[in-house]
Formats: sequence, structure tokens, C-alpha cells
Amino acid sequence: MKNVILIGFMGTGKTSTGRLLANRVGYSFIDTDNKIEAVNKMSIPEMFQKYGEKYFRERETEVIETIAKYHHAVISTGGGVVLNPHNMNLLSQNGVVVSLTASIDSILERTSRRNSRPLLETVDRRKVIEELLKARIEFYHKADCVIDTSNISPLQVTDKIIDFMRKGGILRARG
Repeated sequence: MKNVILIGFMGTGKTSTGRLLANRVGYSFIDTDNKIEAVNKMSIPEMFQKYGEKYFRERETEVIETIAKYHHAVISTGGGVVLNPHNMNLLSQNGVVVSLTASIDSILERTSRRNSRPLLETVDRRKVIEELLKARIEFYHKADCVIDTSNISPLQVTDKIIDFMRKGGILRARG
């Protein structure tokens, strides 16, 4: 059975939706950022601070190479995973890719709740979000399914993903 790969910008609800979805369909849940931290025994902000983004992206790819082989998993990825075509090729070989999007205002509000976002540690967070989104949006829209989470709850997003999976024959009519 295929995995469900959740991609999208930070603050679009990948982790909260991923946990709900995995629970509903009986899959395991994997958050790539948590896996990267566990494998490297270091937080992502620490990696950025000590070694830079390039180092983090290399660790991210190592984790993707491992988890792409899993089955029956909901995999929540970091927002920049789409920047490496190798990552996306690996993930899409054994999975359906669902992109979660949100308005800039929603992203700003949601990402202000935590200080663990190294790319947003700046004075003008809106400008950084706009620039990062501009560079990534085309990759997010290549997904098999795109869902705007701006005005709906993670539960509603989960329902939309399950509907998509059923219509595509990926999921039988349970869950």
C-alpha cells in the first residue's frame, strides 16, 4: 500500500493533519524533521546554527532515502524537501503526494506560535515567507492533490485527503 506524503510550507498543518490521518487510516506516522533530529541527536535550529542549511539538507536527504522505502505510512516532510528533486522522486515512487497550502497571513500566524523555525528568525518574517514561497510554490503544486488549509481545521483537511485517497483507489471505504 502506498504512503501518503505531506508536503507544503511550514505552518500549513502537515504535522497535525499527518497525525490525524495516520490514526484514521491505520498507518504509521513519520515526521521527517523529528526523524532528522533523532538520527543526528541535534535539533534542527542547532544544525542550522552550527553547520548551516546545506548540512541540514544533506541530513534531510539521508532520512528521506530511508523512509521512502516504508509502506503504510503518513510522512510529514519539512517545507524545503521539495527543493531537492531526488527527495521528491524517492518519496513519490512509493507514495501519493499531498500538498498543503495556506495564505501568507495564516502561515504568519501559525508559525509565530513556535520559535523553532530557523529560516524565519528575522525581523521581516512576512518578506521571508513571501520569498521562500515564491521559490517553492511551483514544486508544491506538482503534488497529486493540493489542499488549501487556510480556513479549515486539520480534521477537515484529513477528511479531504481520505476522500481523495478513496476516489483514487488508494484507500478502501473504511476509516
